[in-house]
Amino acid sequence: MNLISFYLTIMVSSLALGVPKKAPLKKMSSKKETALNVKTLDSIFLPAKNPQSKKLVIVLHGRGDSFEGFRWMPEILGLNDINYLMVNAPDRYFTGYSWYDLPPNQEAGILRSRKLLDKLIEEVLAAGYSLKETILFGFSQGSLMTLEWGGRTNHIFAAMIGVSGYVLDEKKLLEEASSAGKAVPRFISHGTMDGVLPFDQSQQQSIYLKKGGFNLDFHSYRKAHTIDEREEMGQLRNFIQKHLRAD
Repeated sequence: MNLISFYLTIMVSSLALGVPKKAPLKKMSSKKETALNVKTLDSIFLPAKNPQSKKLVIVLHGRGDSFEGFRWMPEILGLNDINYLMVNAPDRYFTGYSWYDLPPNQEAGILRSRKLLDKLIEEVLAAGYSLKETILFGFSQGSLMTLEWGGRTNHIFAAMIGVSGYVLDEKKLLEEASSAGKAVPRFISHGTMDGVLPFDQSQQQSIYLKKGGFNLDFHSYRKAHTIDEREEMGQLRNFIQKHLRAD
């Protein structure tokens, strides 16, 4: 099993429903690793190999996971110009974290998490990073937040990525979408064998938003609720490299 398979197995395993994990949850502090010192959410900052670069990818994990589940990204993507800010969602969920509650009680948590992302981005800007050189990446619940928050923000990002997610209410999102939220280039993907979030829902929502003016491309892969290392990972790398002009 290679490095990415190992991490993705852990990430997907953490999404199992209704099976409480017995291990105690520990707060994952990152003060020793954090150069981009945000306070809104617990986070780690993984600096670029190029110390002069201010290009940034902000990573939002899925339900039951944490920033620990994405430590593989810098090594697997292999882009020396990219800094990574990986944040934990605000709510504890067994041995990980969650951005919002389970259906049908998602809305209150989504609204709260949108406000937290507002504060997080203000901290990123205050630290001297340009959002025009920043990509917002989300997996599963994190993917939903890139659309629910990112579709409404007036900030101009380089691009956004949403993997294996969905939208709470695509009609309401389209009604409330900002010009910047529509215009930002988006990479949206989903697996045809996803047993956690339905492929058809994600695909139809993406078609609806694209017809409504969202600048997105929907990618389907023969995969479960994970990131496909055979094809998808290379396309994600190319997308990041293109929109951040990264080496």
